[in-house]
Amino acid sequence: MGGVTPPFSILDTAPIKSIHVTCVALSYALFFLRGVWMLRDSPSLQQRWVKVVPHTVDSVLLASAITLAWQLGISPLAAPWLAAKIVALLLYIGIGTVALKRGRTRRIRLTAWLVAQAVFLYIVCVAVTHDATPWQS
Repeated sequence: MGGVTPPFSILDTAPIKSIHVTCVALSYALFFLRGVWMLRDSPSLQQRWVKVVPHTVDSVLLASAITLAWQLGISPLAAPWLAAKIVALLLYIGIGTVALKRGRTRRIRLTAWLVAQAVFLYIVCVAVTHDATPWQS
């Protein structure tokens, strides 16, 4: 895969993949919750854990993704689906910041929040299918 010999067997990747998938679910749940709180102008958004935990989860998510790619010998240069995930991730992060922080109006934030969720769904579909255009499969 990708021209690199994997240094580990597929079985060795199971714990990291489990961590990765768990962090995906937590990351989405936290993004969704913060979006609901943002739309309701909830003071819950100002709690310290809300400012720390999502970033910690996302850091573990990114570290596990990099570890998995390395363990499996997958390069975004050789695997178009992985390159698509990375580009979509950058888009998701940008739109997510508009949704939760930078959007000037509630309408802009709501729109960005909904679009970010669509991008997140795309990322998950690409991850499951290993296809940059999963709707064609």
